[in-house]
Amino acid sequence: MKCPYCAYEENQVLDSRDNEDLSSVRRRRECLKCGKRFTTYERVEMVDLFIIKKDGRREQFERNKLLVGIQRACEKRPISIDTIEDTVDEIEQNLRKRKTTEIPSKVIGEIVTRRLKALDKVAYIRFASVYRAFEDVESFEKEVQNLLKGSEKPTGSA
Repeated sequence: MKCPYCAYEENQVLDSRDNEDLSSVRRRRECLKCGKRFTTYERVEMVDLFIIKKDGRREQFERNKLLVGIQRACEKRPISIDTIEDTVDEIEQNLRKRKTTEIPSKVIGEIVTRRLKALDKVAYIRFASVYRAFEDVESFEKEVQNLLKGSEKPTGSA
């Protein structure tokens, strides 16, 4: 395993732990040359999933693309990378449990928006604004109002 910072090939494993569903192993490593730390994941190679885009094109599922999209939505939010990784793992596991290996992009988008809505409202709005392609401020405002209505808590009278 090469260090992503200096490309040195020798490192040591500091910590190793299984994912909750035992589908992958997370390893925390330290480069023996530059001393920087990085994380690697070891997974079983799975059957390819294909995403059916809105225009009908088929595209191979890329876990990293999903991860980057969720990371962007969660940028500058109090959400750990471990939580984001776990969310991506859960979404991928959900997709792999389906009867088909071809999944419409709309299905993935809805799964991600539900997960983000439960995780962080700001990240949800960020993702939804790109995924749902709000065309004007009114569409964006309507989504925020729906979010606020859903999170209102009833107040009791004394």
